[in-house]
Amino acid sequence: MSIPSKAERALLSHDELKAVAATHHPAIYDLDRSELRDLQKQLRSERGKARTLARQKRREVRGKSDARGKSFPGTAEQPLKRKQVFANALKRVNREIERLETVEARTAHVEAAHRALAKLRAAKFASPPSDKTASQGMQLRESTKRRQTLPRSKVGSVLKANNVAQAIRDARPN
Repeated sequence: MSIPSKAERALLSHDELKAVAATHHPAIYDLDRSELRDLQKQLRSERGKARTLARQKRREVRGKSDARGKSFPGTAEQPLKRKQVFANALKRVNREIERLETVEARTAHVEAAHRALAKLRAAKFASPPSDKTASQGMQLRESTKRRQTLPRSKVGSVLKANNVAQAIRDARPN
């Protein structure tokens, strides 16, 4: 459930309100990643304090524990709402950090794809070396063997001769 900014001003102190206000729509885009990380740590600690206070108040109401300290500050009347304000602000910061990481990953992937495409295009249009030169490593040499072609009329007789020779070998005693 979202909490209006006016209610946030009523629930938080000036310093806390400054931190939470930095997480709202136009202001959050001005922060870089390190500032967002610092703000995330601060909001987590504030949320933890508010959570602890809310749990303590709940225990006091149920009669499970005594009141802690002499008295709580004036902002402790609604500890659950305060915790909710910090939790919502933390969610906004986490989403913004995730969005920044996604954008960075996407740009990295696009750049890698562009580099791969450039390499592929360069490889397609590369001309082979014109002649054999020294210090170029192993070079492909054209085969000097002539390809033997068998006339079609002989193919069948050669196969038949192989079959006969195999049959003779198979017929021998071991």
